[in-house]
Amino acid sequence: MTTLKEKNKQHIFTLTTELDPPKSASPKVTEEQVVKVAPYVDAVNIADCPMAKMRMSPIALSSIIQSRYQVESIFHLTCRDRNIIGLQAELLGAYALGVHNILTLTGDPPSIGDHPHAKGVFEVDSTGLIEIARTLNSGEDMMGHKLGEPTDFYIGTTANPGADDLDKEIRRLEGKKKAGAQFIQTQPIYDIKQAEDFLAAAKDLTLPILFGIVPLKSFKMATYLNNNVPGIFIPDKVMKAMEKGGRETGIAISRELVKALKEIHAAGAHLMPVNDVDAVGEIAGEKI
Repeated sequence: MTTLKEKNKQHIFTLTTELDPPKSASPKVTEEQVVKVAPYVDAVNIADCPMAKMRMSPIALSSIIQSRYQVESIFHLTCRDRNIIGLQAELLGAYALGVHNILTLTGDPPSIGDHPHAKGVFEVDSTGLIEIARTLNSGEDMMGHKLGEPTDFYIGTTANPGADDLDKEIRRLEGKKKAGAQFIQTQPIYDIKQAEDFLAAAKDLTLPILFGIVPLKSFKMATYLNNNVPGIFIPDKVMKAMEKGGRETGIAISRELVKALKEIHAAGAHLMPVNDVDAVGEIAGEKI
């Protein structure tokens, strides 16, 4: 099986999607979703207690997905719940389980989740976590002690193409690349020009960029995202289309965005279906 890392290196357009782990000791719900998306994607992101809501370990779930369904996983890891010792231990365990793709995140504060009185750790931020993964890849721990065997993680980070200060966003990414980041998955875009501008600004980073897409389900959803989520810009033509249409229109818009991303030679697209996993197959049509 050609890995995501190899596909990115060979400039093969890749499609990834994102699923939440279950609040359960059984992975059945997510496994059923994986069965639906696996024919269409190159890798499946598994979130780490998203929105600070307690869920199954993304590392354990990623290992199950890879072993049972032969589709690569990208496990999210946040700095919220673990100190430097814990982060390193998690990473060594993940690598031993064959889960080698990581998306590094600082994490949402516990106060917004379902355990609001839990204590957030945040000993490092996402850049610090990138450095930890890179250090383990070099064969040492964070204190310079040699590992019995090094890791070889493919280290991902996030970016916001719609940032108000794009220069600042690029400088932030430069710092993350220096720390060891190897690929980027972005927040949602709805304007291909925004993606083109971001690719131009990030050209010197020479990192594969997979642009995020959240399929729109309704005009109400489009309005909320456009007005309330920082960094998301939905052009007037898309808003007007969603005002007249619904979920099918949103699927068509997402399909056109994926096609346009291929045409501008982006590394790929990252679909975030927001509990509508059927949308992944409808957008992709067939595995890219």
